[in-house]
Amino acid sequence: MIHLENLTKIYKLNGRRKPVANNITATFPTGVSVALLGRNGAGKSSLLRMISGSMLPTSGRILSTGTISWPVGFSGSFNGELTGEQNTRFVARAYGVDTEEMRDFVEDFAELGDHFYLPFRTYSSGMRARLAFGVSMAVPFDTYLVDEVSAVGDAAFKAKSNRLFNARMANAGALVVSHSMRMLRQTCDAGAVLENGKLSYFHDIEDAIEVHLANMARAAAG
Repeated sequence: MIHLENLTKIYKLNGRRKPVANNITATFPTGVSVALLGRNGAGKSSLLRMISGSMLPTSGRILSTGTISWPVGFSGSFNGELTGEQNTRFVARAYGVDTEEMRDFVEDFAELGDHFYLPFRTYSSGMRARLAFGVSMAVPFDTYLVDEVSAVGDAAFKAKSNRLFNARMANAGALVVSHSMRMLRQTCDAGAVLENGKLSYFHDIEDAIEVHLANMARAAAG
């Protein structure tokens, strides 16, 4: 369970205040995969980062039971001077996972070959994404935070990533951001729509998608 209590996040841009979360109170149930929908710039990624603990809210708090992942596929916290293997081992130790098992899993899944033993700073963006997704999936969380997981790698790697992610979802919940309605329908049961700093939760993902598309149409119409 993840509970948002009076959660507020305000950015200051050119002297103006832009709230991306405005006194939100909502609960994401345990073991449910929830699609997080909203227009570009609505604050979806910011909300994921606050839930993960990597960003502080302006006010309010986030309560949870169980373990919560960092945003899946996020590679910003890797040390550029360490190799892919060393970064993997560091994360394994930090989260209490068997280092050898995690190293073997990530090395096999990410398909980086000899680059797994080279400094992370030498990786291409695609290689970074492969390593980040593999490390994310190697740690068993109760809830996964996912920001455009379908963007990882080429078509074959995307398919493999989606199969692994779906396998993880058999025993976990998720909060998923994606522009692909098809992917969200396949992955999620419920939905939440973030619009003008307010969050609306829907137990049926189709209801959430309907509201989101209506918001998009109104914005396009001006």
